[in-house]
Amino acid sequence: MAFLELVGVSKGFGKGERRLSVLEDVNLRVQKGEFVAIVGYSGSGKTTLLSLIAGLLVPDVGVVRLEGREVRAAGPDRGYVFQSYSLLPWLTVFENVALGVDQAFAAWPAAKRRAHVERHIALVNLSAARDKRPAQLSGGMRQRVAVARALALEPAVLLLDEPLSALDALTRATLQDEIEALWERDRKTVVLVTNDVDEAVLLADRIVPLSNGPGATLGPEIRVPLPRPRDRKAVNHDKHFKEVRAQVIEYLLGPGRRRPEPTARPLRVQPVLATGVPA
Repeated sequence: MAFLELVGVSKGFGKGERRLSVLEDVNLRVQKGEFVAIVGYSGSGKTTLLSLIAGLLVPDVGVVRLEGREVRAAGPDRGYVFQSYSLLPWLTVFENVALGVDQAFAAWPAAKRRAHVERHIALVNLSAARDKRPAQLSGGMRQRVAVARALALEPAVLLLDEPLSALDALTRATLQDEIEALWERDRKTVVLVTNDVDEAVLLADRIVPLSNGPGATLGPEIRVPLPRPRDRKAVNHDKHFKEVRAQVIEYLLGPGRRRPEPTARPLRVQPVLATGVPA
């Protein structure tokens, strides 16, 4: 049995003739400790898919299971990193991370909870900014807080909803490397959704493309046979990187492009240089 699985999952919104089908017959199996990337167009239903795994939404048809148990509601075993940071602006870095820790581990002594928060802030290199509020932080620092907050809950699955899409190229490359390093350290099960093909190839063990909507579904899985840690300087010259990248793009621009949305954000397919800046 897979650690995380979606079986025959469909989800739509609205009623009657106004109902819009977002996802149809989605099947996905993720093993414990695996890093899986879902790549698709903006508006194709990637966030809806993550929300179903998180328990923020319930499938119309099908089932989501984590460790053999059906997911019907949100829980601390699934850590969610949102695209928009979702930090409370009146709280400091420490307080934003501590908020979830105090709720999830209320039985712990205060000193243990405090040390737990400090350790996760240090993991994302923000100890010096622990007393700053979100308005005093850069975009990259805010996203680090969001990652620390999710990891501090010690979730079984970490869900990443295009967490780096709003960042500049240099900051994005730095955080990509930090996310890979954090995954290497703990080997948590991670599901990333992104419209950046290169990001998926750099980070994931396996890529599953999501077709364009409405009624989006998952395409054939593509393994990423690149050794870790992945060398950003060498990756553009690696034949496996080129092959995987080509397979993902071929599906998304071919079978996965059915019923295209004219307003969909184009896929990011620029070459990745040593600095992370597109050519």
